[in-house]
Amino acid sequence: MANKKAKGNRVQVILECTEMKNSGLPGTSRYVTTKNRKNTAERLELKKYNPILKRMTIHKEIK
Repeated sequence: MANKKAKGNRVQVILECTEMKNSGLPGTSRYVTTKNRKNTAERLELKKYNPILKRMTIHKEIK
């Protein structure tokens, strides 16, 4: 059962903070989540908490 590819349209995606990337400060805020590829073909964009900046920021899907 281990190492078996998941069937269906659900895929794991990585969300990265856009403000942190543009600020030039060291460190990064990333979250791992899943999305349904069939319903959400475009890249995800969610507001998540950035612990370095200590506030909510926009996180975009990378890769």
